Amino acid sequence: MVERILIVDDQEDLARGVARTLQRLFPRIKVVLATSGDEALARSEHEAIDLALVDIRMPGMDGLELLSRLRERDHELTVLIMTGHATIETAVDAIKRGAYDFITKPFDRETLRRVVGKALERNRLVRENLDFKRRFCGRESVGGFVGRSEVMQRFYESLQTVAHTDYTVLIRGESGTGKELAARAVHELSGRRERPLVMVNCPAIPENLLESELFGHQRGAFTGADRDRKGLFAEADGGTICLDEIADIPVTVQTKLLRVLQEQEVRPLGATTTSIVDVRVIAVTNQDLEAKIAERSFREDLFYRLNVVTLHTPALREIAEDIPLLAEHFAQKACCELKLPEKRLSPATLEMLVNRAWPGNVRQLQNAVRQAVMFSRGAMVVPEDFRFADGSGSAVMSRQGSGLNGNGGEGKSYKDAKEEILNTFTGEYVVRLLADTGGNVSRAARQSGLTRAALQKIMRRVGIDPEEFR
Repeated sequence: MVERILIVDDQEDLARGVARTLQRLFPRIKVVLATSGDEALARSEHEAIDLALVDIRMPGMDGLELLSRLRERDHELTVLIMTGHATIETAVDAIKRGAYDFITKPFDRETLRRVVGKALERNRLVRENLDFKRRFCGRESVGGFVGRSEVMQRFYESLQTVAHTDYTVLIRGESGTGKELAARAVHELSGRRERPLVMVNCPAIPENLLESELFGHQRGAFTGADRDRKGLFAEADGGTICLDEIADIPVTVQTKLLRVLQEQEVRPLGATTTSIVDVRVIAVTNQDLEAKIAERSFREDLFYRLNVVTLHTPALREIAEDIPLLAEHFAQKACCELKLPEKRLSPATLEMLVNRAWPGNVRQLQNAVRQAVMFSRGAMVVPEDFRFADGSGSAVMSRQGSGLNGNGGEGKSYKDAKEEILNTFTGEYVVRLLADTGGNVSRAARQSGLTRAALQKIMRRVGIDPEEFR
């Protein structure tokens, strides 16, 4: 990781000399120069600074004032004061204002190495501690997951433990439980977080192209291969590759993947030599791999190579006590996405969500809350706002507000009742969508996930003119 050192001195030649010395002593640093306090503040606005070396005597804003201003912006910034006029009073004043240490001009090489080295080490420890607190303290949101139940606490501990190893990981769980999120968390919490994370949706890549995508190919390896191509394993070198829905890859590719796991080397299609790769593999699936092994569609030896460490993402029914926390989190997130004022979920809404079955797990809950926030008219989201949301994006009836608990379905066939509800949902959805986008059909199409032509067709069918919303 590159660390940025800000050097502030009105004597530019001296500052450049210090910069050259530090660059030789610490090759991985980047030096940022400033010749005044104002310039230093401006530079620190645009670059993340890890350590500041500040001259104490400068025209205009002196070093002590700059020290205070820099520490106001970043309370944990490590600052060294440079002075040619060291006194006990100066040192005490600088330390009181938050300086880590001071160094006396002229500098000798070994003193500079020692003091700056200690300051950089202090910065790393402070930043790592802050990062740890941000990710783990409170245990309500770790790696993008939200929850404080005992089940989630154990899951967070497993994430952290697994992340700190370099083992191959198999992530299993039901659909909608956050398996991809878990894969990202393992990478972000690991020592490889500064290196690439390559996500591969295996079923989305045609079978005849998957081997080339993963391992690369040489020019002429097959029809259309007009140039060499680096595979995804090579792109992930030094980092992590996540193979989503590993159960769906063909047996021929499984064989080659097994060799990568065994030998840590890949051979592109058409190549006669192999190359070593340093890649951590995370495999993800919601399928029964043992059953696929029994039916001979998944290699047993590959399963054991992947199943070095297993993570199970909890189903929502296992963490039902976290549903209120999750729902509130999703509501606030939806307000940000929709650029709406903050909305809260009523106690009745939270009770309804806790007591409802969620076969689609957290993803279904998030979609339901997102739609309810969009449809709610006040600052409080009530159960009736869920009447068109089943959490998967389709128009359905909830127990609280379908209209069929009363007389809404009386005397009607199933087909007619269903059509009426679908038409009502479509009309309300399009009205609110156009109101939110000011009648901008292109923007509305993007927001809804529909093509512009499909949205226009729906508007014609329900008789809505976007001009009315402009």
